[in-house]
Amino acid sequence: MMKHRLLPLVLAALLAPAHSLPVQAQDSAPGEQQKTKDAVLIADNLQVVGRNRLIAEGHVEAFYDGKRLNAARIVYDRKEDKLTIEGPITLSDGADVVILADSGELDRGLENGLLRGARMIMNQQLQLAAVQISRVGGRYSQLYKVAASSCRVCDSDTPPLWQIRARKTTHDQETHQLYFENAQLRIMDVPVFWLPRLRLPDPTVKRATGFLIPSLKQNTQLGLGLKMPYFIRMGDSRDLTLTPYLSSKTRTLELRYRQAFRNGRIEFNGALSSDSIRSGNRGYLFGEGLFDLRNDYQLSFNIEAVSDRAYLVEYDYSDKDRLESEAALTRVRRDEYTRAALTSYQTLREGEDNSTLPTIIGTVEYEKRFFPKLLGGEARLSLGAHSHYRYSDLDIDGRDISRADAELSWRNSWTLPAGIRAEYHAGLAVDGFVASQDSTATDQDTVVTPQTSLTLRWPWIKTARNGAIHVIEPVAMIGWSGGSNANVPNDESTRVEFDEGNLLSLLRFPSYDRRERGSQAALGLFWTRLGPRGGGSTLAVGQVYREVSDANFSISSGLTGTTSDLLVAGQVKTANGLSLSARTLLSEQGFDVSKAEARAAWLLPRGGFGASYVWLGADADENRTSTVSEWLLDGYYRFSRHWSGTADWRYDIVSDSTAEASLGLIYRNECVQVNLSLSRRFTSSTIVEPSTSLGFTVRLTGFSAGSVDKSYTRSCRNKGL
Repeated sequence: MMKHRLLPLVLAALLAPAHSLPVQAQDSAPGEQQKTKDAVLIADNLQVVGRNRLIAEGHVEAFYDGKRLNAARIVYDRKEDKLTIEGPITLSDGADVVILADSGELDRGLENGLLRGARMIMNQQLQLAAVQISRVGGRYSQLYKVAASSCRVCDSDTPPLWQIRARKTTHDQETHQLYFENAQLRIMDVPVFWLPRLRLPDPTVKRATGFLIPSLKQNTQLGLGLKMPYFIRMGDSRDLTLTPYLSSKTRTLELRYRQAFRNGRIEFNGALSSDSIRSGNRGYLFGEGLFDLRNDYQLSFNIEAVSDRAYLVEYDYSDKDRLESEAALTRVRRDEYTRAALTSYQTLREGEDNSTLPTIIGTVEYEKRFFPKLLGGEARLSLGAHSHYRYSDLDIDGRDISRADAELSWRNSWTLPAGIRAEYHAGLAVDGFVASQDSTATDQDTVVTPQTSLTLRWPWIKTARNGAIHVIEPVAMIGWSGGSNANVPNDESTRVEFDEGNLLSLLRFPSYDRRERGSQAALGLFWTRLGPRGGGSTLAVGQVYREVSDANFSISSGLTGTTSDLLVAGQVKTANGLSLSARTLLSEQGFDVSKAEARAAWLLPRGGFGASYVWLGADADENRTSTVSEWLLDGYYRFSRHWSGTADWRYDIVSDSTAEASLGLIYRNECVQVNLSLSRRFTSSTIVEPSTSLGFTVRLTGFSAGSVDKSYTRSCRNKGL
């Protein structure tokens, strides 16, 4: 049975007091160093017949070189160097391959021989049943008259949902490949496809060259089409996927290229099309990469480009209406931050012109923290530079602006009597600007901004009888910023978000081309509850008061006038997966809403549901000529063991019409996954038309290296789908 002479085993059988026999095998050529392998034979009864035969009976187990053999009876013939095995037989060859058989003959190394009435189970997924299996050299397993499937079969009268029949199948354990000869794909035992030769990776292979899962797609603009992806393995660290997409109205080739490096990775996705919608070739390219460099630096890039404004939407590649390409060098340390980036934008929005938008932007940022021993607290030094360029040469519409910033600040905090926390901040900022191609702006200007603020927090903590913890924290801030804004147009700070994160800040503009000036104060109240069994709640209420109003804030920002809108924000999370969050800005006059958003979500063991609402008032400063009011619903639910569904719906309340909707239905068991999707885009413009898409994908599982989800496996007690 093992690679050694029988005599040591015979002597052990005759002399050992127990039937568990550890044996060492030593085979080596003359002059070579001997390699020792351990073998173990366990049985209820052992019998030595003459000098050449050893018989093991009753719960026989044999272990050798990573292989494990279980059988009812084993007879070893020393003369013929052969094991005669009576089943039921179980042969485990490593962690991924298990062979079941009725009877057979093998050599003493379990590497060569014949097994009858055999089945091979790979990675607990794919099962190959055969009349017999020949093992050759410990590497090849040759199966004859094969039926391969990952479907559960409860009785011989019911065929599997799908199977591959073949005259002969060879499994190469070294390359992890399956070779089928005269292969036939059957659905419910009905032949649907035939190939003289078929090669497939076994379920242990994560990446192998070959065809991936095809899909059918019906689109009102592109017609009925077929996608047939082909995966090309280009080594252990890179691959290429080519996907021809053919329909009555388009000829498209999609591609994806990925490569991993020792210090990073890259990925590119793109497509090239020739269709009947527009003349000429169309296409897009998206790419991204990230690399770790020396001295903690990271280099990142992303590329986004498209041939025309409608291509991404018509082919359902992306719903982006502005594309961003960027290369950046970044370093983040505990007390230091450095970033340099070059960014380019391409607009796909109707009515926008790339030549009059800031399409090329360069940015440099540096921030350093210090901890001076004499003063205590923390000092920060910030340096930055920014420049944006427009392609247009027109006055005002082709305006270009560059700026440089420097700021030095110091802050410290103390605990006052009664537990009040005080934080003081002081700083000085210098901003320099250069503007060109704008007759209404100053060519050059420099602004100096001294600033100071004092923030007080008074946290109150209480633990309720049920174990819940409540924290109530009144907060107040008083501050001052000197100087005045430069005479340059507002290109960077047109979108301002007022929320609980910047309630106590002196700067609520997103960039340094605008700073808040004069005296201001802020009052707020924060409440937090931590539940005893998980979950919790938060509530924030706050308002800002100014000495003078700031005309740089838009109407819908909530910060116009000397008194801001009232900020109200809250969140509730329960232990059973329900979460609610909302934020709104309420004006003093009649509590009119300028902005509002809400989100509700419920995560269940078998799915999840969500609903979102957004309301934005009309604001010319934010290029919003009319009110935006929309509902968005989304969800996923697993109805039963095998069936699940998805749904998305976006409704425009202002126009009283549905903007987008989609439905998905998924059937999945242990051997097949069927996806059916239906989506409709109702909106139209001068560049895109409303369209409907229908997708259908059938996936035969069992050849992937992913983990097996046994919750989808059918039960033989319920033979239905």
